[in-house]
Amino acid sequence: MYMYINEQIIEEKKASISPFDHGFLYGLGLFETFRVYRGHPFLLDDHLARLNAGLEQIGISSFYKREDILPLLARLLSANRLENAYIRLNVSAGPHEVGLRLEPYESPNLLIFVKPLGDAPELTEKTAVSLNLRRNTPEGEGRLKSHHYLNNVLAKKEIGDAPGTEGVFLTEEGFLAEGVVSNLFWLKSGTLYTPSLETGILNGITRQFVMKLAECSGFKIETGFYRTGDISGVEEVFLTNSIQEIVAVRSFFGTGMPGRNGQAVKRLHEQYALFRESLWSRSELSLEDGMNGWN
Repeated sequence: MYMYINEQIIEEKKASISPFDHGFLYGLGLFETFRVYRGHPFLLDDHLARLNAGLEQIGISSFYKREDILPLLARLLSANRLENAYIRLNVSAGPHEVGLRLEPYESPNLLIFVKPLGDAPELTEKTAVSLNLRRNTPEGEGRLKSHHYLNNVLAKKEIGDAPGTEGVFLTEEGFLAEGVVSNLFWLKSGTLYTPSLETGILNGITRQFVMKLAECSGFKIETGFYRTGDISGVEEVFLTNSIQEIVAVRSFFGTGMPGRNGQAVKRLHEQYALFRESLWSRSELSLEDGMNGWN
């Protein structure tokens, strides 16, 4: 496979960065993962907005726009002869002397990784299990999609190689948080619930899109602090992320759920599919889009 690194399309095995890169030494780097569907990078504007906000917060002096990234993606997809792909867009601080730095990073490294994917996924389902490992608190005011990924790595080790299982973090206080690589939702009496950002979860781009999609489709949305017992009596549970989209839950902490037979998750998945090859941002969704899809 070929990847992009600082203006070059290069074979992955030939790619390298300096060991003095502060993204390596101190974790000063951010990344976004998203899907390309038939050449269209879904919700690219939203991913770049989150990336740019995070870069400003950690002092990396770069700002990326759609028109900056699209030609790079086109070159990379062409080099790999791909139309559908997994993309990881990564910005690291760049090389500097050993030691913490107060000044802005003016020469970051931009890397774009690609993996082949098939056509858009069908609605799948997983078993959700409670992790013994608790969710760590964010390093700053909110969680960034950063190189500080040890909590997730250890959680993945806890559940092991189980593609049909997702581990769900609780906070140190015992509140439901998020999956190892996903956000968590459940439905009860027409209201869609998801943990608050104040629990320290990542504000996933797919999380935000699904909330907007559900709102346009007539759901009431509620966020807050919830414990495991609050899931009792719910009708459906599902997970979201940018690569797997919406994943139905067939068992939550040992309690059976409808999985992909759930009516709400099926409808949301159908709605999601309508926009994969066209939307740049969730802001393009309207009430009319949602209601037309449900009628």
